[in-house]
Amino acid sequence: MSALSILYLALPFPLAFILHDAEEAIVQHRWILSHRHIFEDKYPRLKPLFKYLSSLDTQSFVIAAMEEFVILILCTCYVFIQGNYCMEIWSALFIAFSFHQLVHIIQAIILQSYVPGFITSVLLLPYSYLGMQSIWYAMSGVELLLWGVAGIIFMAMNLIFAHWIGKTL
Repeated sequence: MSALSILYLALPFPLAFILHDAEEAIVQHRWILSHRHIFEDKYPRLKPLFKYLSSLDTQSFVIAAMEEFVILILCTCYVFIQGNYCMEIWSALFIAFSFHQLVHIIQAIILQSYVPGFITSVLLLPYSYLGMQSIWYAMSGVELLLWGVAGIIFMAMNLIFAHWIGKTL
């Protein structure tokens, strides 16, 4: 990554993550408890998901978010030292984060309701767009697809692990 890309893309990434996860942490538990039954009635297939999310208290959520934040900080430091495949690894995480934000926006549209993380997802759209555009210019379409899928798979697997840590501690 160029010095300019590091300055305006890589460096703000941990801050964007903190802002987004702070919104989720502040409202997630109370929101899911107050909306769970409404959405379970409307979407019965998602009942196990709503049941699981309602069991995840704020402390567990914050612990899970901290585990993810540590990974993000390590990746950002790796970009600073220009390690092997640092741009690709960072891009995979950035694509996964941007996908995660898009999921919040789609959830809000489908549920026709505020969902935890929606406000920061909307506010961070310009940052995600700029980052995705930079990644698009730096990689071929195949590389973008492969690293994007790898990032999303990593995010999903790590989310399971992070929630396990959060509930265990």
